[in-house]
Amino acid sequence: MKRLNDLTEQEVLALAISNEEEDSRIYHNLASKLAKDFPATAKIFEDMAAEEQEHKNMLLDLHQKQFGDTLPYITRQDVKGFMKRQPLWLMDKLNIDAVRRMAEMMEYQAAEFYTQAAAKAQNVEVRKLLGDLAIIERSHQHMAENAAEIHVAGDAKSQEDLNAKRMFLLQIVQPGLTGLIDGSISTLAPIFAAAFATHSSHDAFVVGLAASIGSGISMGLTEAMSDDGKLTGRGHPVLRGTVCGVMTTVGGLGHTLPYLITDFWTATTVAVIVVILELWAISWIRWKYMDTPFSSAMVQVILGGILVLLTGVLIGGF
Repeated sequence: MKRLNDLTEQEVLALAISNEEEDSRIYHNLASKLAKDFPATAKIFEDMAAEEQEHKNMLLDLHQKQFGDTLPYITRQDVKGFMKRQPLWLMDKLNIDAVRRMAEMMEYQAAEFYTQAAAKAQNVEVRKLLGDLAIIERSHQHMAENAAEIHVAGDAKSQEDLNAKRMFLLQIVQPGLTGLIDGSISTLAPIFAAAFATHSSHDAFVVGLAASIGSGISMGLTEAMSDDGKLTGRGHPVLRGTVCGVMTTVGGLGHTLPYLITDFWTATTVAVIVVILELWAISWIRWKYMDTPFSSAMVQVILGGILVLLTGVLIGGF
């Protein structure tokens, strides 16, 4: 993957064209899904989709003028730092808050991209257009906010509150949830394999402690190195890496600590209860902050957890 600073001006324009085209399709699909129940909100997204198409045409005209008719193929997936868009077909139910947060993040990221790309551009026309688009995309954040406020009476959220919530979600909740899921689920197999292979609480505790701390270090470094936060607004990588690493360790220690109990079967019973509570907590967090239907989150997380736990028990029983 390339970094934004590694792209030529032609590649920057091509990336911008691809982004505008994809975002336009997303807004159009959002409008179609919301048209029946929220026609006013759907109209906002139809207008935003049309604007994104206008931006794409402006960028195409400038690219043709500066570089000719051959457009390099490059998408946001090819550039480090871009967040992937959530497929709409995976969202069972669309609520206004979820739509607003999704659209807000799309526009925030687009504005950051144009701001940084404009600062890097040497060509005057390219620099001017990218700078103008950065301003326009920032204004779209307010349009996304209005999409919620039309239907939420008395909603007087300030821009500062919205920014604070966005930063909390991106910098704390997302990396923390990623770590908690990994720590809670991936450590199940080695801990319970060791437990049932040795029937020793001490051995299970040692393996669990090593797996939890090791996973925490690995996940923390992975998260910190995955994204510098400049385009995505996800904040300093050290903060995200620390949150992810700590929550990974905590997730593993939850069902490791019961093995401080000397009696093996008592320790295992307590550990299984802790696992159930962990999986429920993960499902609740996904429902509360990530707009995942609670029933769907429960099925995904609990099914995965049970399969990993049984894998450890079966392997340990050999």
